Amino acid sequence: MTGLARVTVQRRVEWPDTDAARHYHHSTVIRWVEAAEAVLYERLGLAELFGEIPRVRYEVDYRARLWFGDLVDVTVAIGSVGRSSVRYDFDVRRGAEVAATGTMTAVRINQGTGDTLGWSDEVRTLFTTSGELAPELLGPSAPPGRH
Repeated sequence: MTGLARVTVQRRVEWPDTDAARHYHHSTVIRWVEAAEAVLYERLGLAELFGEIPRVRYEVDYRARLWFGDLVDVTVAIGSVGRSSVRYDFDVRRGAEVAATGTMTAVRINQGTGDTLGWSDEVRTLFTTSGELAPELLGPSAPPGRH
């Protein structure tokens, strides 16, 4: 594997993910991105870092509506690695259609003091050389979406 670490997870737009207009609510994207982030850390063998990396920035562009029942692919990739920060680039797609894109930045901190902690060489290497990781896909029995 080569390149920046990235992973794709599949999710279905559930009824609680929708708003009064019957399409997905804007807050749904952050939950999906955080779920993909958790899979990324698990696949990298870094699950223990969860809780040490609070988010400090989140930006998203909504490009298309998603509807109850739609199957989506959420891809989170390491965009850049700073001394103690990491920027994720993400997109949400229904098939080939891009529904949302954005970035999220997190900073590694010491839970006791709140001071920032630098990434170890091992973590930095995993972030920057692991490439495409095994996806988390839903089973084939999931029903198709309706518009």
